[in-house]
Amino acid sequence: MRVLLSTIWTNLQDSVSKQDIRGQIWDYMEAQNLADFPRPVHHRIPNFKAFKMARTVKVNPDAPQKNARFFVLNSKKTLLVPTPRLRTGLFNKITPPPGATKDILRKCATSQGVRNYSTPVGLDSRVLVDLVVVGSVAVSEKGWRIGKGEGYADLEYAMMVSMGAVSQGTPVVTVVHDCQVVDIPETLLEEHDLTVDYILTPTRVIATGCERPKPTGIVWSKISCEMMGRMPVLRSLRCREERAGKDVTLRDTRRPLPSLESGSVQGEDVPSCTVYVGNLPRDARVSELKRALSARGAAPSRLTWQGPQRRAFLHYREPAEAWQAISRLQGFCLGANTAKVALARQQGASGPAGGRAGEPHPDP
Repeated sequence: MRVLLSTIWTNLQDSVSKQDIRGQIWDYMEAQNLADFPRPVHHRIPNFKAFKMARTVKVNPDAPQKNARFFVLNSKKTLLVPTPRLRTGLFNKITPPPGATKDILRKCATSQGVRNYSTPVGLDSRVLVDLVVVGSVAVSEKGWRIGKGEGYADLEYAMMVSMGAVSQGTPVVTVVHDCQVVDIPETLLEEHDLTVDYILTPTRVIATGCERPKPTGIVWSKISCEMMGRMPVLRSLRCREERAGKDVTLRDTRRPLPSLESGSVQGEDVPSCTVYVGNLPRDARVSELKRALSARGAAPSRLTWQGPQRRAFLHYREPAEAWQAISRLQGFCLGANTAKVALARQQGASGPAGGRAGEPHPDP
């Protein structure tokens, strides 16, 4: 195996990239039949057969960590699992039924079990994570890690830092096959990349002694408007940090985008699909606005025109589309006027006089 791993690394020496390393690891594991379901392993965290695990509290939701989640539950510890792709929040606490057998615990550890036996943990919960377990595609003995390229483990850790759930002293563990332990050039690491303190393989436990600082919070310049639309938890965290005076400028905007005033991730903060466009010219026509929106690639599925108020509301099918439109309309001008563009929120029944319940209005 050492010879084969050396061959992998030799092939990676010239102009190496993270994707080069992922591809070589995935190809090798497929060729050697080292992975269990789901197959193929490409674009996944490989789920190796020989699986060892240590004590933990937070374990990622991917299939390869199913045994780790079972180990935690069987040890009668608290298990926190991030919501898949962070669509509905950050954490779920897995609570097996009273008197659960090992078979039931194994079901609780599956993706279906996570959905059926979990309760949300909000951002205001004073949760402390004692150990973090993440998956990896490749990892070095120095503790440098490469995931499958979507950045969720890095983002989850950064969110936990922001809510005070972890600190620089919280151990981070990854569980991989021996073939996934390779040299990784330090030049590939970025400030948001999460490093690991321990590597568990079928044959050994590696204490990396990594001294590279872990992320100290969310790097907002790495977050896109599209991500904000998909992950309401990000919007809530961004709002908090904006109020605290932090720079929350997003990756694809020149200035901070307006954020929703308030809202809990767990069912209280409903993503808006409507964009407010104000400060339109007094003589503007709806046809003129529609043409300008199309030219910017921000044509809505429906448009509410309020010419006398010099404004319009653009209605999109998904929150992600609304955030993308806001990004594309930064600096948008119609005639001689620079339009004001913001995410609209739904006005409740007790809204300002003259407004109808459920009518969108600008988010101040």
